[in-house]
Formats: sequence, structure tokens, C-alpha cells
Amino acid sequence: MAVDARAKALKAAGENVIGFGAGEPDFPTPAAIVEAAVEACRDPKNHHYSPAGGLPELKEAIAAKTFRDSGYQVLPGQVLVTNGGKHAVYNTFLTLLNEGDEALLPAPYWTTYPEPIRLAGGIPVVLPTDGSSGFRVTVEELEAARTPRTKILMFVSPSNPSGAVYPPDEVKAIGEWAAEHGIWVVTDEIYEHLVYGGREFTSIVTAVPELADKSVVLNGVAKTYAMTGWRVGWMIGPADVVKAATNLQSHATSNVANVSQRAALAAVAGDLSAVAEMRAAFDRRRLVMFERLNDIPGIECLEPEGAFYAFPDLRGLLGRDFGGTRPTTTAELAEVVLDHAKVAIVPGEAFDAPGFARLSFALSDDDLVEGVDRIAKLVAESGD
Repeated sequence: MAVDARAKALKAAGENVIGFGAGEPDFPTPAAIVEAAVEACRDPKNHHYSPAGGLPELKEAIAAKTFRDSGYQVLPGQVLVTNGGKHAVYNTFLTLLNEGDEALLPAPYWTTYPEPIRLAGGIPVVLPTDGSSGFRVTVEELEAARTPRTKILMFVSPSNPSGAVYPPDEVKAIGEWAAEHGIWVVTDEIYEHLVYGGREFTSIVTAVPELADKSVVLNGVAKTYAMTGWRVGWMIGPADVVKAATNLQSHATSNVANVSQRAALAAVAGDLSAVAEMRAAFDRRRLVMFERLNDIPGIECLEPEGAFYAFPDLRGLLGRDFGGTRPTTTAELAEVVLDHAKVAIVPGEAFDAPGFARLSFALSDDDLVEGVDRIAKLVAESGD
């Protein structure tokens, strides 16, 4: 978001900046969802406080949607509606972690995950992955990192930022390992509908049902329904955990804005036709970005399997001369690319993966091509 903010500031100053930084769809929220919000504004019952844990009808719809999309059957009492996905992450870690508890965190990871772990007194234990494993952690690596203090595994598929999608057999193996050792699994499923190339999303709780008593599923409407600004997420878990998290939320924020909840209800209770249209566009763009990035000497990029990010290896560009500047880190390289090519990318340091960068393909086809072409031109003009 810091990269995106700087890019927007340059745009405001009249610069023609192309941003690959923001992690949000470039589509508007589907019209039917917006109309539901308009109607909600007119209904006086939405002008007042509502239950801190979420509107009962929305919790019921989330439970139904979860069963529809992942096969995981839960009760409405196992759902807490939160102020966006980040709030669900924060509530979950603050509810589950005690001082000194360890949380296994495969890297690259979304930048928010380690911070609420620390705020809760926990210790993030980072497990680096790279392109050789498709940015996927193995059971053997998890076992090597396990200690008597290990309490939680943070599991994400499809992944932000890497775009990795774990195959069903790997999801099952990791879930069985966690269940065997009594480790909680916190799984972020917010990109569940954005998988490509014949791959499939697998919910770890569905793959390993015995995890249900020690798992929390995080999700929200932001990515699937192009609703990042509406701020509606949720956590699903054992009833006692959700009750505790609801108590926490009642003192922190109380209910999510009712109009946003009514919009979210229209989203999760509706069909997935708008989602299919967005996914088709993302699928097309990911292949364009994948091919064009790999055409640039010094850049290597795995094919994105899910979400809407490419995560290229830029180490082949470090140390080169870009107009008198020789970046030695991808953070420095990102500054060079923004200054000289007017293209915003997110350096891998943000995700505990130095040497890589995240480029979102949730932007128009024309801007995507123009942005990658600018990077290619900058690289072509650089020197050893």
C-alpha cells in the first residue's frame, strides 16, 4: 500500500504512472450488490446498532456459501463478521495466541500476518520457500520447524503474493500433519475462486475434517466480488473461539457497518457469474504478464496459479547500472523502476522474500502491456 500511495502521489503530480502494486480487482462492484446497498441505506433498521458479531442473516448466508464453495459445513454461530479480512486475521491471532506461542509462517507471506501475531505476544517462525518448490512449504520443513511452543500454522492457498496453489494431496498431507500434532491451522481462503489452468482450490478443513475443532477459516468479499472498499470479512471456527473473538470485537469495533453487511449478503447469497467474468479476465492477463516478464533478460517468473499476482525473480537485475544507480536489493530496484520507468511494483522484502517482486495483474490489459514494456525498455537500456 505504501508503493501504491507513492504511485498515486506521482499520478496526482501529473506523472503517467502504471501501478502493479495494489492488491485489489480493477472491476467495479457488481451492480446488483450496489443496488442492495442503496436499498439498505433507505431502510431505517440499518441506521442503528446491530449485533457485534454480524447480522444473523449474513452469518447464515456465509455458512451456506462456505458449504457451497468448499464443502465445509458450519453453523451460523461459528461465523464472526469482521471489518475486512485484516480484522479477521487480528481477531483470530489475538484470540488464539498466548505470550510466547509460536506461529509457523511460510514465506513469502502477506505483510499483515506477522504483525498481529506479535501484537498478541506470539512469535512468527518464518519458513522461507522459493521458486524451486513453487513457493510451497513441505511437511518435512514444517516438522523441522515444530517445537513444543508451536501453536499455529498459517496456511494460505491460493497465495498472496506468490500466486501458488497447493495441490489437493499436499493440502491433505499438511492438514494431517497439523492434526497429528495438535497444531491449530489458520487458513486464509480469500482467493478461493481465483485459480487457473485446471488447478483446483482445496480447503484444508474439508480435506482433513478432523481439523475442524482446531482450525479457523478466514475469508471475505473483497477479492471475489471486487469489494475491497466495503470492508467485510469473516472468520469461521469452533463456537468457543468465535464467541471469544466476538467478545473482543464487541469492545474494539462493535458491528460492521450495516450497509456493507447488506451488500455482502447480496454478494454471498447471489450466483458466481460476475466472479467467472473477472476470473476469465485475470486468467488472460496472467498469461500475458507471465510470458512478457520471462521475455526480459534477467527476469525469471513462475506461472501464476492463483490469486492475481505474478512473483518474478529479479535477482538477475541487481547490481546493474540503471542511469548511474546500481540497486543491490529489490527494494532499491523498485525505487529505480518507479523513478525511471514510472512503474510501481512491490519489492519482495515486503513479503520476506528479497530478490523477488510482486506485480498485480488486476489492471487493464493495455496498462499491463505498457507497464511490462516499460520495464523491458529500462532493462534493455541498463548496463552491467
